[in-house]
Amino acid sequence: MTSSEMWGRDAAERYDAEETEMTSAHVLGATVGFLAELAGDGRALEFAIGTGRVGVPLRERGVPVTGIELSEHMAAVLRRKVDEDTLPVVIGDMATTVVPGEFSLVYLVYNTVSNLLTQDEQVECFRNAARHLRPGGRFVVELGVPPLRFLPPGQVAVPFDVSERHLGFDTIDPVEQILVSHHFTRDGEDGRYRRGASRHRYAWPAELDLMARIAGLERERRVADWDGAPFTQDSPKHISVWRKSA
Repeated sequence: MTSSEMWGRDAAERYDAEETEMTSAHVLGATVGFLAELAGDGRALEFAIGTGRVGVPLRERGVPVTGIELSEHMAAVLRRKVDEDTLPVVIGDMATTVVPGEFSLVYLVYNTVSNLLTQDEQVECFRNAARHLRPGGRFVVELGVPPLRFLPPGQVAVPFDVSERHLGFDTIDPVEQILVSHHFTRDGEDGRYRRGASRHRYAWPAELDLMARIAGLERERRVADWDGAPFTQDSPKHISVWRKSA
């Protein structure tokens, strides 16, 4: 059992169309280039591969990719893009599901580790990554920095997008480290908005480093984005790389 919320059919069908920024040539090019360099001549395993936004172009780059995905609906969208022989996907959760073989790279992109809503499950996710890595292999996580600096006393909500077709804000419980992302998305031209929400357990970079140490991984690198910009106190997210001892 997993605490992750399940992506349904409707959400899976809309996912690629709604994530236009994350599917842009610049973002994908930088992401795939970063991961391909780390994978080298080895295999890559993507936890929570979803619709294959990253996994499919990484496979097209020449890196053998396998995926683990909890939602059969998300995996079904991926399967329209590439067949099972080219990019195999195992249905299961990223904290406990095991696939055959060793990998030079295991990766989790776009805040997906926060879908695991307990610290114990996030620790198990790191252990599962280490379980799949060959000696010297890397585990990569892309995750936002908790936006607590934007919360004045008494406020619990932080906006992250205010645009013509979408309103988004996060509500934050700093005691339980639970963040709920609320989305109001305008469908069609009649002015109506579709409401959605997703729960996440946020974690600080230092907390992730401790999870990695528990799993036998050592931090190798932390940057602010896929282009390799320095990570600073003002960075809204980080790309972290941990290495398994040779």
